[in-house]
Amino acid sequence: MTPAINFLIKEKLSYVIHKFTHRVSSQAYGMEAVEKLGVDEREVFKTLVVVLDAQELAVAVIPVTMMLSMKLLAKQLNAKKIALADKDAVERSTGYIVGGISPIGQKRALRTVIDSSALLLNTIFVSAGKRGLELELSPADLQQLTRAHYANICQ
Repeated sequence: MTPAINFLIKEKLSYVIHKFTHRVSSQAYGMEAVEKLGVDEREVFKTLVVVLDAQELAVAVIPVTMMLSMKLLAKQLNAKKIALADKDAVERSTGYIVGGISPIGQKRALRTVIDSSALLLNTIFVSAGKRGLELELSPADLQQLTRAHYANICQ
């Protein structure tokens, strides 16, 4: 069990766990999930951690096929400067390793923005906190669990 799964159990929300064998050589973790699970690529979301104004970390949850717009995310989080966070800082803050970062059950709750495209779907897939492990849940439940808000944050 991962912290994300334990958190979902505690909150008694509906979810489905999907497992697949992760290829060690794979660097496109989200697209690997699409391929191995045989699901629509628009339903699989990746979790990106950014640093705001060189100090605060925050989370963006976006479709695996999209690119994060730093400008749009900065505007949503009232930041002047924004960049992808350093791998070590991300792993320390979230408790997850890169490629398995879940937006749920992080060691420190970070401000989170979910791309508004999630609102068009009944369920989305996000990392369950381990490479090769995905959670399928409703966007509304993800929003509730992470205290996120929706916004158009992709290019």
